[in-house]
Amino acid sequence: MQVARLVDVDPAARPYYRALADAVRALIMDGQIPVRVRMPAERHLAETLKVSRTTVTSAYDLLRERGYLESRQGSGSWTALPDPAMAADNPWLSTGGDGLTQLHCAAPPAPAVLREVMLEAVDDLPRYGMGNGYDPMGLPVLRERIAAHYTARGLATTPEQILVTTGSQHAIQLVLGLLIGPGDPVLVESPTYPHAIDVARQRGAKIVPVGISHEGWQADLVSCAMRQSAARLAYLMPDFQNPTGALMDDATRAAITGAARRADTLLLIDETWSELALEEVPRTAAMAAFDTDSRVISVGSASKLWWGGLRIGWIRTTAALARRLAVHRSAVDIASPVLEQLVVARLFDRLEETRAERRRTLRASRDALVAALRTHLPEWTFTIPRGGGTLWVRLDGPGATPLAEAAAGHGVRLAPGPWFGLEGTLEGYLRLPYTQPPQVLAEAVERIATARRLGPVPGLRPPEPLIPMV
Repeated sequence: MQVARLVDVDPAARPYYRALADAVRALIMDGQIPVRVRMPAERHLAETLKVSRTTVTSAYDLLRERGYLESRQGSGSWTALPDPAMAADNPWLSTGGDGLTQLHCAAPPAPAVLREVMLEAVDDLPRYGMGNGYDPMGLPVLRERIAAHYTARGLATTPEQILVTTGSQHAIQLVLGLLIGPGDPVLVESPTYPHAIDVARQRGAKIVPVGISHEGWQADLVSCAMRQSAARLAYLMPDFQNPTGALMDDATRAAITGAARRADTLLLIDETWSELALEEVPRTAAMAAFDTDSRVISVGSASKLWWGGLRIGWIRTTAALARRLAVHRSAVDIASPVLEQLVVARLFDRLEETRAERRRTLRASRDALVAALRTHLPEWTFTIPRGGGTLWVRLDGPGATPLAEAAAGHGVRLAPGPWFGLEGTLEGYLRLPYTQPPQVLAEAVERIATARRLGPVPGLRPPEPLIPMV
């Protein structure tokens, strides 16, 4: 019996049923027992392991509770992977190498379909192995899928307008690296994605912030900021903005695009969260749909809808600029990984399925986070976003930075507001993602409340400085 041969449990372990369940779970997570494999009957496994049937029954019950086993009366039990919205016991979902719950990172785990799609992509790989593996523009099959997705959204796009990148951060770096020089004014939202600010600083740009809130953007303020600063480029996130969760309506999109035209400002539009509406929201057009003179450059990513570990993003622009960016990328990398591109191409074929899974799991986690905050930290205020993956929370007391330091001592990594602004601003805010399971978030909020009440743990060294993972 293969399972019995693979299981290695110390006979002295207590309780034995839990050790047995942990051993089976580890084998499933390591791939030594494949998913959807039928498990031996409880009686047979008990006889082989020389333990009581009650022990095996308890182990199976625990595996079912954790989501690693599915059973049907009269048909037996099969191995499974847990629903990400319920899998609080999976350490890869909750903690990093420092053992802290990682609430500084708004990145969900992989969807259930990923393993199946990866196996299909591996079958595709030999056809591509006959070439050299370098395609600076990206594999045609993936560029076709991305272009078709834009066209389906009402924005006619050809594969020649798409450049595949190694994640959205790489895309931002390529665009600013080619189009922005020292001293060029770059307009950004405040708050905004921290790594976009990092790239602008590396280019020596003059960063021009324009404030937004939960309610979103005031087109006249954005227009005025572009005009008065003579911004060369504006970096905006109109779709479930990180960190506020705001969604820009079509009237504002049209107004800002028109203002950019009058100010001769390029628009770099980050659509990383665009597919993650959690509720029914007014249908919005892509920002580039309001573009009449090719000044809107769109950036997308597989990281939030599918999985950050794939490290695949893309740029939609004119065919000419896409080719210039492909030449420019040689200073950074040559091409994106072939296998990951094949995986993402196949994931586009499963778009509705994975989007439905994300909607279900993120909504469950969002609602759990909101309930926990209202129970344990009712003084904090926020607006519940209708999509995306983060809450932008207004604190009532001491600043976010000292709270983050105290929370680390109580087991939680936080993303304080100043990460998302300029020159120490936004100290009164905290960004809380809901990309972890509900149970993890509920426990994390309790720990944050304890840290707020008690402060830093006496004698505990502050955590090492951390690169924001957002």
